[in-house]
Amino acid sequence: MFDHILLAVDGSDHSLKAAKVAGDLARLSGGTLHVVTAYDELPHYLGEPNLSKAIAERTNNVEKILLATVEEVGEIPGECDSEYLEGSPAETILREAETHNADLIIMGTRGRGEMRSLLLGSQSHKVLSEASCPVMLVR
Repeated sequence: MFDHILLAVDGSDHSLKAAKVAGDLARLSGGTLHVVTAYDELPHYLGEPNLSKAIAERTNNVEKILLATVEEVGEIPGECDSEYLEGSPAETILREAETHNADLIIMGTRGRGEMRSLLLGSQSHKVLSEASCPVMLVR
């Protein structure tokens, strides 16, 4: 049924709930899970050393988010990989869904903090309206 599931997360409570649902569905279907988190590109006008500091802080946050997400997903029979991507969150999620031939996109309905642009209503609405596969929103 769902051989390739794309899970979009930002570390919010809603995205962690989405991770649990994605793990349950992956276990039921025996499918693979591709976890992504996407952020708008950092502005280059920050200059050095500010740009390097911002990149290091973002990388640290992303690693924590992906680790917590994979832990929440738990063991699944198929492969589970994760990746951090830069670009417009909704467009990045849609592109990843196409690239990985996703049968289903799962994401939370609300984002949080400085990463709020990932899963706010406008982002989830864009994914929902433009995806070529089913989209499950979790809150």
